Amino acid sequence: QVQLEESGGGAVQAGDSLRLSCTASGRTFTFYVMGWFRQAPGKEREFVAGILLNGVMTSYADSVKGRFTISKDNTKNTVYLQMNSLKPEDTAVYYCARKVSSTSGWGSWGQGTQVTVSS
Repeated sequence: QVQLEESGGGAVQAGDSLRLSCTASGRTFTFYVMGWFRQAPGKEREFVAGILLNGVMTSYADSVKGRFTISKDNTKNTVYLQMNSLKPEDTAVYYCARKVSSTSGWGSWGQGTQVTVSS
């Protein structure tokens, strides 16, 4: 059974950096795209970044562009989210998910990891 697990969250101050990891286990051979999402208190879950597993294409939400970087290590079945210049508004639970094709929806959501940024 497919499982995604996020790690690397924590409590930091504004301007600090964190690197989140998402590791997949189980039936992962159909994965096509991996993505990071976040949900802040009182807000809807929003897309943060995505990356092709077979290629170099990446995409980012405007709110994190230039500060966050998504990367991958296919041999470790792991996707990373490097977060620099963190702001209090980045405070949220961060989740990873996958697509099995270019037209499928996001699925196999992880449990999330908390990121808290203090001013």
